[in-house]
Amino acid sequence: MNPYAPLVHAYANAFRDSRALPLGGIPPIEHPSLAATAPKGLIFSPHPDDECIIGLLPLRLRIESGWNIVNVAVTQGSNRGRQAERLAELQQACDYIGFGLIQTALGGLEKVTAHCRNSSPSAWIPMVERIATLLDTEKPDALFVPHLNDWNGTHIGTHLMVMDALATLGPAFRTHLVETEYWGQMTQPNLMVEASADLVAQQVAGTSFHAGEVSRNPFHLLLPAWMQDAVRRGSELVGGQGGAAPNYSFATLYRHRIWKDGHVQDLPSNGGTLPLTKLAGSLFAT
Repeated sequence: MNPYAPLVHAYANAFRDSRALPLGGIPPIEHPSLAATAPKGLIFSPHPDDECIIGLLPLRLRIESGWNIVNVAVTQGSNRGRQAERLAELQQACDYIGFGLIQTALGGLEKVTAHCRNSSPSAWIPMVERIATLLDTEKPDALFVPHLNDWNGTHIGTHLMVMDALATLGPAFRTHLVETEYWGQMTQPNLMVEASADLVAQQVAGTSFHAGEVSRNPFHLLLPAWMQDAVRRGSELVGGQGGAAPNYSFATLYRHRIWKDGHVQDLPSNGGTLPLTKLAGSLFAT
């Protein structure tokens, strides 16, 4: 008799049965109105669906601290025949979860890759200038961007594009820089953010609006397991090798630093954990 067999079978059965759940069409979450002076966070999403997948900290900022969270749709996917549909799905997802939405261009930017940066400056530079203008106009208190080694070519390209844009804004521009992960794990995250089951359910539901993508690969249904694994990794990578693991069921890992004086700088606290008992906005007090 294996005492763990019922647990594993329950996981497998829940995953199988959840495939019958609806994709999108879920009433929006009730959020308080935003104050005119609300801090602003920008999520630079390489693709529609990234905003919900990595969106735990932005969602907590929206709910707990009244932040104005705006998703920047860097691309709308590489399939031009699906770009309008993906934008519609993205708008529905953002409406559901309480994020604003900015298009970078009609149909989104294209060829946002390291290869384009290295080989086609005539295409790359105008895209960087567009992002720089957006940053200068929006003046975010924090921005969320994939880390440099997030494996997917557009995720890496988005990181390079945002960093190139920041470098053009001069020493007076300041913002919190929060790097995210999905396809490639960060080797040096410094922040583990706890999620409740209800928050994860909101992220799963938000991701489900991206019906075209999750129909081919159920990212939304796999999100809870990914966020459980973040607790395992974060306990060692953020908490310290060999340290006691916090009693979290779900979490997301980030790397939190600050853009100041024209370059990235570590924060004095050098990160840590954000339990549910602590307001998310407290991370950005400096």
